[in-house]
Amino acid sequence: MLPEAWFQRLAHEGLVVDLDAEERALLLDLARIAAHSSERWTAPLSTWIAGIALAEFPREQRLERLRAIVTALDVERA
Repeated sequence: MLPEAWFQRLAHEGLVVDLDAEERALLLDLARIAAHSSERWTAPLSTWIAGIALAEFPREQRLERLRAIVTALDVERA
C-alpha cells in the first residue's frame, strides 16, 4: 500500500494528524536514530513518545523541540 493510501486509511479510522514534510522527516530521523542506537523496536515507541509529549505544543514549538531532540541524539550517537 502506498504511504498516502495508508495515511488515508488511518484517517478513516479516526487517526487524523496533519504532518508536513519537515515534521515527518524529523520523526523519521528520530526513528532512524533510535533504531541504530538501541534495539530496532525502540524506533516506533520513540516516535510515539515524541507524539504524545509534543501533541499539545503549537506547530512551530513542536518543530523546534523535535529539531533539538534529533540534533542532540544524533550528536550523542556520533
